[in-house]
Amino acid sequence: MTAMTSPSPQTPPAADSLHTPVIGWFEQHARDLPWRRPEAGAWGVMVSEFMLQQTPVSRVLPVYEQWLARWPRPADLAAEAPGEAVRAWGRLGYPRRALRLHGAAQAITERHGGDVPSEHAQLLALPGIGEYTAAAVASFAYGQRHAVLDTNVRRVFARAATGVQYPPNATTAAERKLARALLPEEDERAARWAAATMELGALVCTARNEDCDRCPIASRCAWRLAGKPAHEGPPRKGQTYAGTDRQVRGRLLAVLRDAVNPVPQAALDAVWEEPVQRARALDGLVADGLVEPLADGRYRLPLT
Repeated sequence: MTAMTSPSPQTPPAADSLHTPVIGWFEQHARDLPWRRPEAGAWGVMVSEFMLQQTPVSRVLPVYEQWLARWPRPADLAAEAPGEAVRAWGRLGYPRRALRLHGAAQAITERHGGDVPSEHAQLLALPGIGEYTAAAVASFAYGQRHAVLDTNVRRVFARAATGVQYPPNATTAAERKLARALLPEEDERAARWAAATMELGALVCTARNEDCDRCPIASRCAWRLAGKPAHEGPPRKGQTYAGTDRQVRGRLLAVLRDAVNPVPQAALDAVWEEPVQRARALDGLVADGLVEPLADGRYRLPLT
């Protein structure tokens, strides 16, 4: 009598079986985005990476174009007050990114003669640059071989190779190991793979409405072949905005961005009724270096 055995888990596809279809799909379907054009250069790539964190392409495009027109090189931005970076950031959200980008521009100007460095370690040493951004700039601007793990790439790898619907909330060592294992050996092909998997996650293998009929690796996807098992991890909560401190901070910053001169407390008080939350939001902006309080009780965007 033959013993019954439980079915084996779906075997992840081999890395080389994924490279050609994904890169081929990217060659045909990649969006024409300004930071992907040769004239963008490493600075254009870096600016885009800062802006695209937690912000959709449609919102980034107009601000990106204005930013590069005003500050085509890091030294141009470094020469301005940090408050001008916050002002130009507009309503992209998470305005601390503007200060970090300004700080990176200053360091590039002081340490690297105004040219964005190509070495991963030098990129990682810049203020405001983390592992993801350093890998993205080295890969997309300089064609180097690095594992570039943003939310879209992590989701593609979770489904195609691991067989789960969503990756963990925070990037794990196992994900980094998998990403390195999936990298093509050649630098140029690895850089293309990084861009292609990111685009696949953004356009096809999306968080809520995956379009498997358009996916070039659907026939090899471990999650699809396993029957698309539902997510078993912690509930995935959508981001809220209305009524949060983030909304209050945004309204306070909007007043300061639109003002030529420092603004009085009364002008800030007018944008939000609840005084405790308003004060907490303003204190947070000051602590983050986004707002500078003056001795006479007025406020302005930072000058230093």
